[in-house]
Amino acid sequence: MKFRMLLWLACIISFTATSATNAEEINRRRLPIADPYPQKVDERLPSQVKMPRQHVVEAPKGAPNVVVILLDDVGFGAPSPFGGVVQMPALQELANNGLSYNRFHTSALCAPTRAALKAGRNHHVMNMGSIPEIATGYAGNTTFVPNYAEPVAEILRLNGYNTGAFGKWHETPGRETTAAGPQTRWPTRQGFEKFYGFIGAEENMYEPSLHDGVTIIDYPDREDYHFLEDMTDQAIAWMRQQQGLRPDKPFFIYYASAGSHAPHHVRPEWIKKYKGKFDKGWDVIREETLANQIAKGVVPPNTQLAKKPASVPNWDDLSDVQKRMFARQAEVFAAFTEYTDYQAGRLIQAIDDLGELDNTLVIYISGDNGTSSEGNQTGNWNWGHMFNGIPETLEAQLEHYDNWGDQNTYPHMAVGWAIAFDTPFAFTKQIAGDFGGTRNGTVIHWPEAIKSKGEIRDQFSHVIDVAPTILEAAGLPMPEQINGIAQIPMQGTSLVYSFDNADAPERHKVQYFEVVGNRGIYQDGWMARATVGLPWEAPKKMHSVAKDDGWELYDTRNDFSLANNLATQYPERLEAMKRLFLKEAIANQVLPLDDRLLQRLVPSVAGRPTIMGSSRTQLDLYPGSWDLVEDAILNVKNVSNSITAKVDIDSSQDANGVIMAQGSRFGGWSLYVEDGYPAYAYNYLGNLHTFRSKEKLSSGNRKIRFEMDYDGGGAGKGADVRLLVDDKVTSTGRVEATVGTRFSIDEGADVGMDRGSPVAKRVIGDQRFSAFNGTINKVTLEIYPQ
Repeated sequence: MKFRMLLWLACIISFTATSATNAEEINRRRLPIADPYPQKVDERLPSQVKMPRQHVVEAPKGAPNVVVILLDDVGFGAPSPFGGVVQMPALQELANNGLSYNRFHTSALCAPTRAALKAGRNHHVMNMGSIPEIATGYAGNTTFVPNYAEPVAEILRLNGYNTGAFGKWHETPGRETTAAGPQTRWPTRQGFEKFYGFIGAEENMYEPSLHDGVTIIDYPDREDYHFLEDMTDQAIAWMRQQQGLRPDKPFFIYYASAGSHAPHHVRPEWIKKYKGKFDKGWDVIREETLANQIAKGVVPPNTQLAKKPASVPNWDDLSDVQKRMFARQAEVFAAFTEYTDYQAGRLIQAIDDLGELDNTLVIYISGDNGTSSEGNQTGNWNWGHMFNGIPETLEAQLEHYDNWGDQNTYPHMAVGWAIAFDTPFAFTKQIAGDFGGTRNGTVIHWPEAIKSKGEIRDQFSHVIDVAPTILEAAGLPMPEQINGIAQIPMQGTSLVYSFDNADAPERHKVQYFEVVGNRGIYQDGWMARATVGLPWEAPKKMHSVAKDDGWELYDTRNDFSLANNLATQYPERLEAMKRLFLKEAIANQVLPLDDRLLQRLVPSVAGRPTIMGSSRTQLDLYPGSWDLVEDAILNVKNVSNSITAKVDIDSSQDANGVIMAQGSRFGGWSLYVEDGYPAYAYNYLGNLHTFRSKEKLSSGNRKIRFEMDYDGGGAGKGADVRLLVDDKVTSTGRVEATVGTRFSIDEGADVGMDRGSPVAKRVIGDQRFSAFNGTINKVTLEIYPQ
């Protein structure tokens, strides 16, 4: 009786509700758009009732497809369309038939730029003041993307678009990348129906750790594999399928390339194209690039070359051996960047082949910040050295000269090249107050709507302008509410006003910048800034956030490159600009200013929570636990620790394979069995220390345990080690130094195999990823804090 009563009430509610059948009544300001309740039916036969039209949410008529192409760590002075030495024909073709924006800005760091781009709000408002790997507990720097500022992908999806993201994500905190979740800040919960790529900051292009949606997948097993080709294949396949099924439905593709972030991985045939191109050195390349920029009209004729920092040596002062090595670094970076553009061009060509390019709004941003100077003074054959504060010798780099850029290197380049590729500016990525850190050449292409071709637009613009531009182009309003949550307004300014009016007054008049204490404020052509420190000079500080000193002032209307500091000529203006920065900082939750960098990689130092918390000392793991990043498991660095594995060994074959591994061939550790003998490998940033049992495993239930007694006294110290089988010591030894900060930024820990790049630098056994051929019942990690 009770059930019948509830059913009757449901029917009354359902059939007496009003149906929103008129398209004019659709409220796109409250998303998702509600399904209409069915109208009351009082006729008994189908022939007596007109069948209602199925309710489908559709994008506004004529709404364009949208493609955002975002490159990584490519500065303003690198791409050939903006006067640089790196050939980028796909970007050039779009520029020839579209608009080039020469005063477009990013945030000076990758994850902040990405969050701001997709949401149309400033990066601190998105809680992405830095990157997840150095997040703190302060609002603005937690890297928890809030649900009251939903990204443009979700707005488009709920308005009838299909949405796909491909490549690099880098907005999900490490502790949220496991099966324990939550998955709120994954791509497929941030508006994208399809995601293919990697979640973290960087990846090995030959042996990546990948996700399809939220599922860990293997990269294709082929000799010539490269991730950029793979991600492009995936994007093209998704787009073709979508258009084949629904050619009337627009798509949004967020193509976030891994190029040209370190590691600079690219095949030899691309490197050969740049052989000898950089032998003249970074100082001459800067001069030639500025001349090209002036000739192309990318910068004003009176633009000066901003003075290079004193800590960056003159090319002519280097030895011949240094010049040879450093030129090689630039050749590989340039090749990787051109290859990146080539893959983006494949996507554009595929859209054109379907006849969709004319009504596709393409926004090609040639970098998410300035070129990276994080290779420091010398560059790196293994970038893991930088994260752990360990310099590389020239001799060690020369050993990798011929194979620089292949799977046995994880390379970066010297800071001099970063400044050259940021011409005409003085600084680089991370320097938020300098346009070398924040200005990236951008091209917008949309033939059906933009009549001007091959022109330059010099209105000040910022990455937060992208989302409002997309909404205006699609004819969509900014929603007031999404999923029942009131949305804060977008802070960016649509660029549609500039499409066919080169002389339109700029509408984005005020913009703050801040990353790890380096900061600046733009207002109506004036730029004030304070630079706390330079990445390659760390831990040395130029100035202090506590003293609020070191402020400079520039008139960007007459000084494109920020070459002439006017602070002493206009002290009152500078003070007003400083007050404006503080006002913007408070409004955008920038404070407190935190100028720590590498120190914040350690969660306990940064004040960043982890899954394990501060008191947990034991963790049980099981087969299928893969790609657990360092913020997601116990931290075995700088403490005594043990790994205990309980396994079953088959009597019919020798045991082979990895029981558990963390990190990669460039830093990490692995507990494994080879030809029946248990072993442990400690990979100290490319140098392998192996400890092998003297006794072979017999079949049955076995316990394999590795113990490390850490010396203490600071980070990265040595340790005594021993390997035990069924509680019997079978091998002992010592490592004189250990990894003190990070094994890897993105390659995590795996149980039952070593996915991605192998710690032991080879395949163990005959299964892919050195998969263990026995049975693993449980692996237990324990740490013993000093």
